[in-house]
Amino acid sequence: MNPNKISFIVAVNNEIDFNKCSVHINKIIKPDNFEVEIIPIRNAISLTNAYNLGMNKSNGKYKVYLHQDVFIINPNFINDIINLFNLDINIGLIGMCGATSIPDNGIWWESPRLVGKVYDSHTGNLSLLNFNNIDGEFEEVEGVDGLIMITQYDIPWREDVFKGWHFYDLSQCMEFRKKGYKVVVPNQQVCWCIHDCGIVNVTNGYEENRELFIETYKK
Repeated sequence: MNPNKISFIVAVNNEIDFNKCSVHINKIIKPDNFEVEIIPIRNAISLTNAYNLGMNKSNGKYKVYLHQDVFIINPNFINDIINLFNLDINIGLIGMCGATSIPDNGIWWESPRLVGKVYDSHTGNLSLLNFNNIDGEFEEVEGVDGLIMITQYDIPWREDVFKGWHFYDLSQCMEFRKKGYKVVVPNQQVCWCIHDCGIVNVTNGYEENRELFIETYKK
């Protein structure tokens, strides 16, 4: 495992989005003696499958799993996440937005306390989603949105259970927490990412995977 390497792992089915995503990654300030790589995964059968493939291709300590339509706009992104991991060796996973508790129905954004921020276009218009403020450097949460998930430890993604495009994110948060690691959202003074997703498709297996999530973790 290379402690001076960070791998950006992206499931790709739209080359235009991926190229734009890569341009933003390549603009991030690289710490001295640090290696940055981008690992595209094409033709994946699910996000858990793509992310396991990417994880196994990388020997970097730090891994950033992100959607192809996520554009990192924080030039100090790498330094900021490494500093966060160094604050607490028990921090296993970082996300941009999350919930301090996942409701029993598995829908994280219906939690009573949401934290974090991201520029997002799920309504059809790009605007700042700005949840509750965070005191200190970070806030521990139960789950984060999967637009971007950053790790310093490797835990396999549950492709044995989640075989589509939903609930891979909350599942992975649960797997990290089961191993005793913290899942956190950083205190972003200025928003770190744009997620230009457009109106989200929840007809492609969302409900089935929500029920799987409840069965696997909430019961």
